[in-house]
Amino acid sequence: MTKQRKILLVEPDSILGTALKTALEGAGFKVSHVLTAQEAVIEADAKTPDLVILELQLVSHSGIEFLCEFRSYSDWDQIPVVIYSSVPPTEFAASREGIAMELGVVKYLYKAVASLSDLIGVVKEQFSNATKLDTHAAAKK
Repeated sequence: MTKQRKILLVEPDSILGTALKTALEGAGFKVSHVLTAQEAVIEADAKTPDLVILELQLVSHSGIEFLCEFRSYSDWDQIPVVIYSSVPPTEFAASREGIAMELGVVKYLYKAVASLSDLIGVVKEQFSNATKLDTHAAAKK
């Protein structure tokens, strides 16, 4: 039996968040949807996620501020993060690669052009890559 992967979805738009949660659960994932950075930290503490999907435009914090705080916890420093944001890549481009390398962002998807199936594909790819790495590490032991 395959372990059901846990996703923490940080999306301040409750309607979009509900739709994304429903679609991701339909694809076989367990999803916790939160609206704020504060709720995200509380939820991650209660149930460590296998992956985070993050909107950069959050209420009271930016997504980058949240990500810096999230990465400050040693239990969460290796969890992959997918940015799924309404912030255009051009506004984020100057620092995107540095942030991606330092903060563990594995993919940046711009909501205006990325479909829901694109997001689900990226999530599946991340879990597929993690499974391959886990299998390879186990084979070395």
